[in-house]
Amino acid sequence: MRVVKVLIGVAILAGVAVLGAYQYWQSRLAAPLALNETTIYEVPRGAGFLRVIGELEERGIIDATWPYRVLAQLSPDKVNGLRSGEFELDPGMSGNDMVARLSSDNVVSYRFTIPEGWTFAQMRRELDAAAKLEHRTREMSDEEIMAALGHEDEYPEGRFFPDTYRYHKGMTDLEVLRRAYQRMATILADVWAQRHDDLPIDSAYDALILASLIERETGVPEERRQIAGVFTRRLESGMRLQTDPTVIYGMGDDYDGNITRADLRRETPYNTYVIDGLPPTPIAMPGKGALQAAVDPAPGDALYFVSQGDGSHQFSSTLAEHNAAVRRYILNR
Repeated sequence: MRVVKVLIGVAILAGVAVLGAYQYWQSRLAAPLALNETTIYEVPRGAGFLRVIGELEERGIIDATWPYRVLAQLSPDKVNGLRSGEFELDPGMSGNDMVARLSSDNVVSYRFTIPEGWTFAQMRRELDAAAKLEHRTREMSDEEIMAALGHEDEYPEGRFFPDTYRYHKGMTDLEVLRRAYQRMATILADVWAQRHDDLPIDSAYDALILASLIERETGVPEERRQIAGVFTRRLESGMRLQTDPTVIYGMGDDYDGNITRADLRRETPYNTYVIDGLPPTPIAMPGKGALQAAVDPAPGDALYFVSQGDGSHQFSSTLAEHNAAVRRYILNR
């Protein structure tokens, strides 16, 4: 009988010890990390859990690896889903929270913004400087970039939708470009499907070209449809568009911030003072507002406009009215 009592006592003590050890282990995983500020930790591609907790201990983020080794033995499903990439580890986060974070899709993201009206060249310069991207296009020509995207027969200008694109470390610049290209293709197709029937343009690409002119001509959203109306009526009547941004684009690196009379007469494929109709390609990346204006121009009879110096324009129906507006807003400044 005494032996039975001893065995029962031993079993109880062992149970208490096991329970105590379990509770202590759980308390270590529930304790806050040794962090005073948010820290970024990168899980290397292909790294296993034991390597990761070893690095975390070396960096002082955790004070021991044993609680995590036990976790790996008792709950392997919790540690086998590590994701590669950068993760934010926050003060107050527990060890359990950290393991869950490192197994989630919640990687640190960065942003690359394409403003409305940027040219492809401007976009390339900024993309080349974007942090944390894997840069594959820096040494590529424009043609090589389009070929890498699967569109070798297309000119790149205007093909990438202005927006903010999120990416994480390790993504390539081609991935960002591919998303921007696809977004423009989708939005352009949707906008073109809603076009007016009597437009003097024949294709979605024509709408993209026209939208780029609208984008470069005004920064006032309320004017886009008016600008589109002027261009549409000029195209319908056989008048040249005579829009300065096409002169600037055609000049390329020769543009020094000023347009001279000689520049207006310069023969380039883009100079709408000397060519009829639209230029051969877009001259910038238009946003959705400019695209919508291109296929839904405002009605009216205005054929001219001139900058009022504040970003907005004065619209005129006759050349005499336009010349008066030029004298008022341009010559008398």
